[in-house]
Amino acid sequence: MAEFDPRNLPDLIRRPLVTEKATMLLEQNKYVFEVAPKATKPQIKAAIESLFDVTVTRVNTHTPPRKARRVGRFMGHRAQYKRAVVTLAAGDSITLFPEV
Repeated sequence: MAEFDPRNLPDLIRRPLVTEKATMLLEQNKYVFEVAPKATKPQIKAAIESLFDVTVTRVNTHTPPRKARRVGRFMGHRAQYKRAVVTLAAGDSITLFPEV
């Protein structure tokens, strides 16, 4: 595995995505995150393992198409983002909703 600068890894993971599908994937020990569009699978794996102290077995990524948006007569696009589905080893878990 390649070495990455540990100071830059937390910036790759933007936020966890909480959707209906992502909630169903939690039962299979899979977590969904929005990540930087230029992040690679090994970088995402290293970032998740260092941030949450878990063992990642698999990383699947998906870059959805940009949607067109209109503001008055001006056309534009939504911001580009990448979604990562991270599968953890058996016994590991990430607490997305900490108890207050």
